[in-house]
Amino acid sequence: MLSWLFFLFLSLSKSRMRQEWTFPCLDGIRTLAESGRFKAWFLDQFGVLHDGKKPYPGAISTLEKLAYHGAKMVIISNSSRRASTTINKLKSLGFDPSVFLGAITSGELTHRSLERRDDSWFAALGRSCIHMTWSDRGAISLEGLGLQVVSSVDVAEFILAHGTEALGLPSGDVVPVDLEVLEQSLELCAEKKIPMVVANPDYVTVEARALSVMPGTLGAKYEKLGGEVKWMGKPDKVIYTSAMAMAGVNACDCIAVGDSLHHDVKGANAAGIASAFITGGIHATELGLSGFGEVAGTDAVQSLACKYDAHPSYALPAFTW
Repeated sequence: MLSWLFFLFLSLSKSRMRQEWTFPCLDGIRTLAESGRFKAWFLDQFGVLHDGKKPYPGAISTLEKLAYHGAKMVIISNSSRRASTTINKLKSLGFDPSVFLGAITSGELTHRSLERRDDSWFAALGRSCIHMTWSDRGAISLEGLGLQVVSSVDVAEFILAHGTEALGLPSGDVVPVDLEVLEQSLELCAEKKIPMVVANPDYVTVEARALSVMPGTLGAKYEKLGGEVKWMGKPDKVIYTSAMAMAGVNACDCIAVGDSLHHDVKGANAAGIASAFITGGIHATELGLSGFGEVAGTDAVQSLACKYDAHPSYALPAFTW
């Protein structure tokens, strides 16, 4: 009886803590930047700096002002592209690459792990893979990794998920397929119990105000099927640790800015660093927002954060000064 009462008390205490948890809502980052509180800023790109097609209003000038105040800035992205491709993409959208120390992407971490194999998990991984990639977005090259792309699950040793639009062919070409076809392939792979590497853990991303399905959705599906998944980005703290090493800072000196509670904020929580949640990104619809810069209600943000068990240090409508 006493044991039952103790657990009831613990449960109610945790519930009360969630309800009482609060965070400052800011109009922009100026106050944080001018305070000098954070030496390093780890910035997500999609949903924060741009929507895949164009920069968000004020994003470029905000970066320039942040750089003026001496902030060390690193792009940390769940993009399945290499870091150099990410920087070039930002440059093509009008961003100045010189304001960043560099970029750390899930794609870069994946490529490095498959190339070096200096981790016991990757060292034990085979060389033949089912490759899920992009078609319209541009397929991702596996050159230099010593991998053999196969079409048959029977000879595959692992799944490599870079995208959700196509399957790679042994010839190096790709064949566009529907998401349903990829999911059917996962069912066959799960029966064989082969591992899966997800080079982009995002479930969805913002693209010109619409949401597009990302490889993380396939990874979640595979886990539900009982498959083993290696997640190569946020919310795993490996990407934050790499960013801290690049900036030469400790966790107490960093802040991560992102629009995903599950990936950006929860990842920052796990890494022990502060976070700023951009409400106008992938959660805009859940928060009842319809336009850029629209302010979400504090209660709505707090409720959504509790739903995802992700707790931002700050919340703001957009990455503006």
